[in-house]
Amino acid sequence: MSIWKQLRQSTQGMQQQLLAKKNDLQSGAFRDASMAMCALVAAADGSIDESERQKVSGLITTNDVLSNFPPESLRAKFDESCQKLTADYQLGKVELIQQVGKTKKKPAEARAVIQIGIIIGGADGNFDEQEKAVVREACHAVGIDPSEFEL
Repeated sequence: MSIWKQLRQSTQGMQQQLLAKKNDLQSGAFRDASMAMCALVAAADGSIDESERQKVSGLITTNDVLSNFPPESLRAKFDESCQKLTADYQLGKVELIQQVGKTKKKPAEARAVIQIGIIIGGADGNFDEQEKAVVREACHAVGIDPSEFEL
């Protein structure tokens, strides 16, 4: 089986798991951590260009798991996270990893945030090493072993 096909099957499975838990994923902390995770993945190479930002924004606002939140709210939180990374990548990254870490006390939310990061990272068919590295950092911030996700 090709790597692309495996990635696609894996992200589809994660999406289904998240949909099953959708009603449990309604807190503001989950929303904020998810948008931080999306921005971290989008900027995993150290920068985020406008086309990538628009693509991720589109994925966020159409994802069924995130439909508990108004699309404008998601977009605003995502843009705010991207701004932090654009202003000062290293400082912004630390801040956003801390935001993700706030879900640690709610394991279902923490796991969902990680899964959203993987789904966003794999959306283009190439979950590259830089994207995997930032998701691994987020796993450590929430106390989840990255090997659970084969990272």
